[in-house]
Amino acid sequence: MSGIDWEKDDPFEEQRDKIENPMKRLFSEYGRDYTFQAVVGILASVVARVLDLLPPLMLGIAVDVIFVTPAEHEAGEAAAFEEQVPLVLLPEAWLPTTQTGQFWFTVALIAGAFLVGAAFHWTRNWGFNSYAQNIQHDIRTDTYDEMQRLNMDFFADKQTGEMMSILSNDVNRLERFLNDGMNSLFRMLVMVVAIGVLLFWINWQLALVALLPVPLIAGFTYLFIKIIQPKYAEVRSTVGNMNSRLENNLGGIQVIKSSNTEDYESDRVDDVSFDYFDANWDAIETRIKFFPGLRLLAGIGFAVTFVVGGLWVFQGPPGPFTGELSVGMFVVFILYTQRFIWPMAQFGQIINMYQRARASAARIFGLMDEPSRLAEDPNATELAVTDGRVEYDDVTFGYDEEETIVEDVDFTVEGGETLALVGPTGAGKSTVLKLLLRMYDVDEGAIRIDDQDVREVTLPSLRRSVGYVGQTTFLFYGTVRENITYGTFEATDREVIEAAKAAEAHEFIQNLPDGYDTMVGERGVKLSGGQRQRVSIARAVLKDPDLLILDEATSDVDTETEMLIQRSLDRLTEDRTTFAIAHRLSTIKDADTIVVLEDGRIVERGTHGELLENDGLYAHLWGVQAGEIDELPQEFIERATRRRARTETDD
Repeated sequence: MSGIDWEKDDPFEEQRDKIENPMKRLFSEYGRDYTFQAVVGILASVVARVLDLLPPLMLGIAVDVIFVTPAEHEAGEAAAFEEQVPLVLLPEAWLPTTQTGQFWFTVALIAGAFLVGAAFHWTRNWGFNSYAQNIQHDIRTDTYDEMQRLNMDFFADKQTGEMMSILSNDVNRLERFLNDGMNSLFRMLVMVVAIGVLLFWINWQLALVALLPVPLIAGFTYLFIKIIQPKYAEVRSTVGNMNSRLENNLGGIQVIKSSNTEDYESDRVDDVSFDYFDANWDAIETRIKFFPGLRLLAGIGFAVTFVVGGLWVFQGPPGPFTGELSVGMFVVFILYTQRFIWPMAQFGQIINMYQRARASAARIFGLMDEPSRLAEDPNATELAVTDGRVEYDDVTFGYDEEETIVEDVDFTVEGGETLALVGPTGAGKSTVLKLLLRMYDVDEGAIRIDDQDVREVTLPSLRRSVGYVGQTTFLFYGTVRENITYGTFEATDREVIEAAKAAEAHEFIQNLPDGYDTMVGERGVKLSGGQRQRVSIARAVLKDPDLLILDEATSDVDTETEMLIQRSLDRLTEDRTTFAIAHRLSTIKDADTIVVLEDGRIVERGTHGELLENDGLYAHLWGVQAGEIDELPQEFIERATRRRARTETDD
């Protein structure tokens, strides 16, 4: 269950508020594709519910005509049977004339009603379930497809759990309404209308008596909904708080143990659990009062109907009532009265399901309609890399209009060369290279590959041409082989092994329990950091990209592993245009060009030796890593302090 309190802190409120008539859109855009299933479910529901009402009616006819009518009046008995049974729309010629024949005929009708009704109930369930499941599948896949095409600034503002709640909880909530909600709705409509018609057909005067509690039940149900809704909202809020606390504590179990704070955390869990208990018990108390109260109202109505009907049967019409009421029809009347009340009690639940489904639909469609900042040119051409020359032409970019992250960045990398980007944290290094991949579009200037503006080529062709090896390696749940071939799915076993060898990964993969078929676990947890990094490099080698981005590819590993990874990177970057980001400057000192960034601007550029001679920012950063802190100028230290404070504030 999600830890999000949708009522008080909906992270998709902005998207949801833009959507009008979400349920109309749900039925028009998705429901129309499965109209057949919906029609089958509705029609089968109507027939099944009507057949459910046939056995009590036949029972009443049997009581009046077969059991109560004296046996010696066979002619009158047959006429009476024929007079009442046409209600089931059977030809009179089919109706038996003897008491025994009428008995077995009634048994056959009742059994047939149950048998045919069961078939229609199955058909009803198939129709509604097929309708709901197909729409659920289509919406989930469409929402995911639209979500993954959004640019990265959207994901920077949303937590993974929030987006999972859309794909899981909200989509499932729609399925519950389309199946259970619509099923209950048509059941209520058919039962209320059909029973109401039958009650008035049997005896309209007694029907008015039986329906006296209905306004009270409707008002009681409305009051219950008004009272219970905020209590359910409070329950969901406390559930979110409790889940957040439990998730946080389980994720930080090592800190809890090392800090010896188990008792403290137990008390905190006890507090949030009791808040949930308190809120839930409050809702439970309201709920357990409602249903007995509803039963009491229905019972009073039943008792009044029984008294009036009973007196009517053995004393004649009481008071202002007129006409006759037979024993059998009185029995039918009582049975139908019981069935009439309870479907109405479900109306509140149906309304609640609808409201929640409507909110979920609004969130889903709001997410689907979320605009992307990446404008795809319908006339875009395929990127054709010849030399691998990359040019940044006065590039400026900001994640929003209030703050510029990268400003007037201008450099050129010739094909086959390596350019390194260095600078303090928050200088804009990663952002510069995300622009090359078109994770974002530049606000001003242009980025060109072999004189082709990256905004004028297709995204798939651009990203096929660029390989990326990051600091944090993400491996998918699956085998080592599946992770190496990710994005190059048609690779042969030989190509996979050659890529692994080039990445210095083949030897450790062979030592795994199942070699290349070893499951790596979620996010690759069964492999060490260095092993995951080398699998990632093997993936890039197999892709054989024209351009390569190395984003601090060795910063999170030990010295020995770094040596192995660096050997594989040297092979990978050979004769390939390469961009490298590094905090550990020793890994990029051999780059053809080093560009130094500070506050999103280029402040220095040159080779390692030239930049050391300049005695600027690069030389000072080198001095920090060389341990020459005492020799650094005071101005550099003050600027570093200001940068760190600004970065921490932004974070």
